[in-house]
Amino acid sequence: MWYGGHLLYSYTKGESVGISPGVLTSFLIYGLQIGMAFGVISSLFGDFMQAVGASFRIFELLDRRPIIPVKGGRMLISPEGKVELKDVYFTYPSRPECPVLNGISLTLIPDKVIALVGPSGGGKSTIATLIERFYDPDSGAVLFDDEDIRELDPINLRQQIARVEQEPVLFACSIYENICYGRDASLEEVKAIAKEANAHEFVETFEQGYETLVGERGVRLSGGQKQRVAIARALLTDPKVLLLDEATSALDAESEHLVQEAIERAMKGRSVLVIAHRLSTVKNADAVLVIDQGKIVEMGTHKQLLDMDGMYKKLVLRQLSISGTEDSIDE
Repeated sequence: MWYGGHLLYSYTKGESVGISPGVLTSFLIYGLQIGMAFGVISSLFGDFMQAVGASFRIFELLDRRPIIPVKGGRMLISPEGKVELKDVYFTYPSRPECPVLNGISLTLIPDKVIALVGPSGGGKSTIATLIERFYDPDSGAVLFDDEDIRELDPINLRQQIARVEQEPVLFACSIYENICYGRDASLEEVKAIAKEANAHEFVETFEQGYETLVGERGVRLSGGQKQRVAIARALLTDPKVLLLDEATSALDAESEHLVQEAIERAMKGRSVLVIAHRLSTVKNADAVLVIDQGKIVEMGTHKQLLDMDGMYKKLVLRQLSISGTEDSIDE
């Protein structure tokens, strides 16, 4: 700027060496632009190197081949829904030093309800995960209609299974779209299924009915309403196997009664696996399996297990003592 001022002064004196004010101004603006450009380039270089570092992880994921294939295998034709676990041992890959299942064997057959109970961390939810083939057992086999599920098409297999969890996943769209998530259906079909799931009554109370938006993760619905929408979604796919993972544990008494009614309707003609702690959920099951540390330690009906005076009876007594109804253990 000093030299530019000197040249401008020479220009005003009429000397041969000098520049006009316009040339000096253009030069200063040009220099400012160049400086800003170099500053932006330096910051872009940092972003570029950060992107290069992240791209290694992205391409690693894109090139990764899953252990469990996404598709391929035999298709189930007219499936019945019989599921059998044969001497299954399993350990999560992230915790190889902690066995989860140690020689589990059980069978699910249509029109029968098997309940799994036991302390938390015993492996109950893991059994449901293996049935859906999100993992393969370390040893033993999981059979669907007497066929090893590792030889079946994963997509076709999962179309025969529906799962309702303690906290159902609802999307930020309408009730109709949430119920139709598993299969396209007309409004009349959705209404018929919603009636089976005890959901139609509360949906009709909304101003927009089945077009009511439920909000992110269903925040505009109560816990019982979300569960009934999830049950309707499960029923719409007409699954052969129904997995209920603590489906009523977070509900109040009235909501639990409505959800339990819907579940009892959903059980008809299907193989049902119930994972629960509440006595009301498991006492009517055809068989109750008590799982502790990855093993089946007790097996029988509700009454038979109470007569055995083992872990199941202790769990029931603990639950009844908390609710203040200890004298109703046989009801």
